[in-house]
Amino acid sequence: MPTPSMEDYIEQIYILIEDKGYARVSDIAENLQVHPSSVTKMVQKLDRDQYLNYEKYRGLILTPKGKKVGKRLVYRHELLEQFLEIIGVDQENIYEDVEGIEHHMSWNSIDRIGDLVQYFDEKPDRVDSLREVQKKNEEQNDE
Repeated sequence: MPTPSMEDYIEQIYILIEDKGYARVSDIAENLQVHPSSVTKMVQKLDRDQYLNYEKYRGLILTPKGKKVGKRLVYRHELLEQFLEIIGVDQENIYEDVEGIEHHMSWNSIDRIGDLVQYFDEKPDRVDSLREVQKKNEEQNDE
């Protein structure tokens, strides 16, 4: 299993390749806000662990193992964003909150959150009911 740091890199590489068709060390460094030398070290480690193939000055590609992990990590991130949105977390907090919790949850918990998000997708009136409860609670807290 990759470490949380490795997960961040794999997820970012996966996203870059999906969006641009390639992932460069400089793009990864910019998106993760780290030094390119840190990216190079991690990319070499991910290469050794067979998540990607890296050739200096030539670029990198995800292996099937890396693609599978990357896709699952992106799914987890997007699912947690959806979940926090459904439960009414302020939009400006969602990204940071997801970054803070995504590595600390079991896949069992992620799957159960997925079930809940699916439930709310299928029953949007339940989201409306939740919003009403939240609004009442906020009004009571303001008094």
